[in-house]
Amino acid sequence: MPEPTATCYRARRRASLPAPVVTAVRRVLRPSARLTGLGTGLLVVTLTVIGGSLDNVFTGGPGTLFGVVFVIASVLGALWVRNADLAAAPVSAPIAFALALGVTGESGDGSFLGHVAGTVTGLATRTGWLYGGTALAAAIAAARKLSAGRVRNQP
Repeated sequence: MPEPTATCYRARRRASLPAPVVTAVRRVLRPSARLTGLGTGLLVVTLTVIGGSLDNVFTGGPGTLFGVVFVIASVLGALWVRNADLAAAPVSAPIAFALALGVTGESGDGSFLGHVAGTVTGLATRTGWLYGGTALAAAIAAARKLSAGRVRNQP
């Protein structure tokens, strides 16, 4: 009978994603070309207006789809802005939200004042989406700023 040997524990192998998937995700999260502050603002405004327009077509007004697209656009803007313009990400988010509501929101009686009133009402009733997207953009920008400073200060 053979002598018992020391027990060898095998390290569990983590399931990993295929290399093309990992590469694609890295390109989305950290693209090689970064946006300027103006480019970030235009990206967030454009995506938010498109989301509001689609939501307006399908449901008759800005709703959940509008909010989700706004939050995603805010996050992408914060991820894709260059380090020198990090402050543009949390600043462009509420501007984009207000512009998109002005374009796609309720128009009241169809007059200019009715449209302004509809936009202000939309801003008041959708504050959760507005604060959520802006807070996420600010958190991502702050984390990027802190990590860039930490990398630069290391010997």
